Amino acid sequence: PSSFACSSPSPIPSIQQKIKPSLSLVGSVKNKIAIILDDIIDDVEPWTLLGKFLKENGAVKVYCMAPHGVLSGEALRHINMSDSVDKVIVTNTVPLSEELAACAKIDVVDVSRLFGEAIRRIHNGESMSQLFTNVTAD
Repeated sequence: PSSFACSSPSPIPSIQQKIKPSLSLVGSVKNKIAIILDDIIDDVEPWTLLGKFLKENGAVKVYCMAPHGVLSGEALRHINMSDSVDKVIVTNTVPLSEELAACAKIDVVDVSRLFGEAIRRIHNGESMSQLFTNVTAD
């Protein structure tokens, strides 16, 4: 027979709020177009707050860009009410609701042809680098 040592479990630490650092700029955005980039746009409120900060520091326009536009919850309301975000640009990797797709401040870039060609090239063992040379706007 083996014996086991038992001790009372250590207490679970309390959940603490994330500490958000204050915003600061490196360089100047005065009289420039500011572009905010991330991989996903979901909760839009932090983006609008950052846009406000950039405009307060002289940015003439603020564009928010991300390949994946989840845009959940109150995203549409925040985008429409915001004077600080001029344009939200996402790809069609996440389908948008009809209301979001109809918003004049949201532009969707279609990447389906690019992804389809990438899949074809991978399947046929062809070079992927060819996809990124001599790229045209269409």
